[in-house]
Amino acid sequence: MTGEEMNLEKSLDALFSSARVVHRRNFLAAGAGLAAATMAGGEAVAKTAESRSRAKSVITDQDRKHMALAIQTMRQAGVVDKTGGPFGAVIVRDGEVLAASGNSVLRDNDPSAHAEVNAIRMACKKVGAPNLRGATLFTSCECCPMCYATAYWARIGKIYYAAAWTDYADLFDDSNIGIDMRKPYPQRMLQPEQMMQADAQKVWLEFRKMPDRAKY
Repeated sequence: MTGEEMNLEKSLDALFSSARVVHRRNFLAAGAGLAAATMAGGEAVAKTAESRSRAKSVITDQDRKHMALAIQTMRQAGVVDKTGGPFGAVIVRDGEVLAASGNSVLRDNDPSAHAEVNAIRMACKKVGAPNLRGATLFTSCECCPMCYATAYWARIGKIYYAAAWTDYADLFDDSNIGIDMRKPYPQRMLQPEQMMQADAQKVWLEFRKMPDRAKY
């Protein structure tokens, strides 16, 4: 055996002597732990990046001017005209005020006539589209679930609000709606219950095949 072969054999002996037998189950567990740690690390990085991208924006004097208009509209609706609760909303895009509206639930006998919904309807009619991409909603009060969902469907890009739910929780139950919606269906106030699913699925199948189906 040559000197080179002897050195190679010694290296291999040292390598295998340092190795240890690991049970397959322990090996898989260790691998799963490594994968979980890697995923957790990736998620942490992703969350950090997301938190940075969702950092609070810089509020400008122009933003304050738009919010002041929302608060003025709030007072007009709830205290002066008494068309509904004291809520006001303003929608702005590219520096232009597209709509400003107060709550008109009592005047219109319409439980959906919240200030934000009214303003979104007005703005959509003005631009001639069912969405308001790139627009900002300035609302005098924190959005209720209905108004947030409407803003979401309208593709509004940003929401600023003044008063929080806790500022008027003794008068309006916005927070209670959110709490109720997190409960299982049987425990909710309205107890949603499914029926005739197959019939509705047929319509979805028909709609899905339409080349000119509605998209928004």
